Amino acid sequence: MRRARGANEPGIYEPNMTPLIDVSLVLVVILMVATPMAFQSSINVSRAAASGQKAEPARTEWVEITILSADRVLVNRQEIPRAALTPVLEARLSESATRRVLVRCEDAVPHAAFVAVLDDAKACGAAGIAVVGGGTQ
Repeated sequence: MRRARGANEPGIYEPNMTPLIDVSLVLVVILMVATPMAFQSSINVSRAAASGQKAEPARTEWVEITILSADRVLVNRQEIPRAALTPVLEARLSESATRRVLVRCEDAVPHAAFVAVLDDAKACGAAGIAVVGGGTQ
């Protein structure tokens, strides 16, 4: 049977602050780790126009890169070895009026190879890089 609390028995009126402090410190650590990553993104994404109307796009000249594997790429539908991408890309970008690059990637390509191609395009002086889903299909 339960015993009724008497008038002389004190209750617990102080909150336990330890779990609150633990959760607060975990949140501070998460924010300290996540904040620098938010500002170090090297891939800029342009948003679509807010008007909702489809405007006729201006004709632009793109250098198209399709990554077939970690060691083979297509540049404007011409297959070259991955090691030769930088000189070929520099030559194509120097001939391009807009210096824009369009990158496609096959599904089986490792993430590191995809990011390396994006880095090479930036290093070669690409003014804009667009990433399109799907490969050569």
